[in-house]
Amino acid sequence: MGTFFSRSVTEKPMMTRRLSIVLAVVLPFALLVGAPAQTQELRPVTFVQPSPSAINSFPVFVAIGEGYFAEEGLEVSVEAINGSAAVLQALSAGQAQFGRPGPGPVIAARSRGVDAVFIYNVAARSNFGIVVREESDITGPEGLRGKVIGTGTADGAEVGFARNVMSGSNMVAGTDFTFLTVGDGGPATVAFNSGEMDAYSASTADAAILNQRGMKVRDITPPEFARFFGNGLATMGDTIRNDRELVEKFGRAFTRGHAFALDDANREVVLAHLKAGNPQEGEDPEFQSALFDAVRSKTIAVDSSKGLGYMPPEVWEEWQASLVAGGEIAAPLDDLNAAYTNEFIASWNEAVQ
Repeated sequence: MGTFFSRSVTEKPMMTRRLSIVLAVVLPFALLVGAPAQTQELRPVTFVQPSPSAINSFPVFVAIGEGYFAEEGLEVSVEAINGSAAVLQALSAGQAQFGRPGPGPVIAARSRGVDAVFIYNVAARSNFGIVVREESDITGPEGLRGKVIGTGTADGAEVGFARNVMSGSNMVAGTDFTFLTVGDGGPATVAFNSGEMDAYSASTADAAILNQRGMKVRDITPPEFARFFGNGLATMGDTIRNDRELVEKFGRAFTRGHAFALDDANREVVLAHLKAGNPQEGEDPEFQSALFDAVRSKTIAVDSSKGLGYMPPEVWEEWQASLVAGGEIAAPLDDLNAAYTNEFIASWNEAVQ
């Protein structure tokens, strides 16, 4: 498998980091405690995430820790790389079977012929927002006309989200405002302090980290953009067509991990699994707990009758329209429905009932 680049939780320079090494330590324990004895050889599967945070990908780490993947005959390793575009590149290159990109990058990738498919809506409610320094006099997107919006990556989900918000105020990147890739965590703090950027397109985790580091920020995103769901589970179309059983098994375990983590009775166990996945995030238990609460709240289904992971088709239409309006894709996809599927959602939710 190729080398991936990752960013640390608070300081995210481009450096190699293999989270699978950590998981290799805790997985045997998970197999013994969270699952019945396995007689078959486990199939290795790689999951790629756009940052090193275990909290942001908590269903995977919980499913590993509870042995749900092992029960499905899978041995899952996790690789942290740099943004949604890199996740999609890894999937397209066959270096991973599943990943957690944003919907905007998936649509953009499909416009270039990449057959990536969203199969589970993890962040059912928007997990991004445009934030400014607490003392700033900017109160909404219009206040950013002629200003600079910082982003963690050049082509991650946070960029598509910010384009969407700004296009709602009839502003286009490069004409009415400017994007600046600054990184996240420490580099974002520096960019705010130096005046390089006036606002920052941040994930829930990014904003929490900035506040925890003393860089107090507030969200100026209009409330109507909360419906734009964030990063979710994706795979390649060929995998769905030719290895359907793998998709069913991975998604079933993933959904069980998600449901387990939503139950407050399992809170301490969940936090232990997340600390095993990323020890750095667990160094400050109070911060880890608060960050988990913030991230988890974004994953609660908007319509519980549809189950965990369901994707509203109308919001996909809105995502696409925003990308066209922002110039991120030249025209609507020939078949937007091919970019996502809800076909597995009902059966996966049956596994947690």
